[in-house]
Amino acid sequence: MIEKANNLSKTFQLMLILASFVIIVAGMKAAESIIVPFLLSLFISIIALPPFQWLQQKRVPRGIALIIIILIFLAFIFLIGFLIGTSVTDFSSNLPFYEQNLQNQTQALISWLVEKKYIEPDFQISNAVKPGVILDIAGNVFNQLSNLFANGFLMLLTVIFMMLEVSSLPQKINEMFANPEASLSRIKSVTQNINKYIVLKTILNLCNALLVTIFLYFMGVDYYLLWGLLAFMLNYIPTIGSFFALLPPALLALVQFGFVEAIVVVIGFIIINTLIGNIIEPRFMGKGLGLSTLVVFLSLIFWGWVLGPIGMLLSVPLTITIKIALDSSEETRWLSVLLGPENTE
Repeated sequence: MIEKANNLSKTFQLMLILASFVIIVAGMKAAESIIVPFLLSLFISIIALPPFQWLQQKRVPRGIALIIIILIFLAFIFLIGFLIGTSVTDFSSNLPFYEQNLQNQTQALISWLVEKKYIEPDFQISNAVKPGVILDIAGNVFNQLSNLFANGFLMLLTVIFMMLEVSSLPQKINEMFANPEASLSRIKSVTQNINKYIVLKTILNLCNALLVTIFLYFMGVDYYLLWGLLAFMLNYIPTIGSFFALLPPALLALVQFGFVEAIVVVIGFIIINTLIGNIIEPRFMGKGLGLSTLVVFLSLIFWGWVLGPIGMLLSVPLTITIKIALDSSEETRWLSVLLGPENTE
């Protein structure tokens, strides 16, 4: 009887956890318009925290240090808006032209394949795999990003309050927990690992985006700044992110110049991503913060469904954060191992 009661208790606990998870996810999906700016503000705060603390270590008053960080943030937002604001509008207005041109080239390729008898004469390309759809998706992502930055004032206030709360966190932890030293040590370890991942990944993505922008500029591909920004955002998604960042500029190069130039763009992207992703990144990031390919793919689908396109861009940083938090406790470390990559050593 006791064993049966224990089994029922464990089953009830599992059902309670699953029910709580469903309720939390449903609430996050319903509050997407609030959660997405909050998450972006959180990641901005994490990136801004090291220079903020460094300024304080150099005896810069906290208020002045915060003002410096805010001015840098505003300058960055202004620079992004100045560089890509008109480009997003122009690209969106020219989308029908590019899609029609791409469709004409696709039909010409199909006609050539039919003429050479590589495919049947009645072959029709599916609407689901039309290449022009990729450019349309890219345009929608840029439009949603522009709308998100329209709420920049709200994000700025959130970042300010988060930065101000950092100094009072140790005192609050002392009052919250019976063993504050252990709790503070665990929280500090988690936040340091999250900070390390986000800061290093952001720096490496900036290097990748800069190389992509310069390369596309010399190739003469239109809207090279947009594709650099897209490469910066999508490279937060390992393995498959660089592939999705490649598609729009490669298709645009095909529309503008032809097949040979599009192949050169593909080769250039492969070289850049191999240099940054496979040579430089592992030396700085290590393997401890990695995720398995399956987890990356599933997190992309899950966070994209919950939080939309921005959720897809944040999917891996969010999952990495969960993995680091799980790894900080002996009771949940097995889940962190489950989310991690295969150990080939």
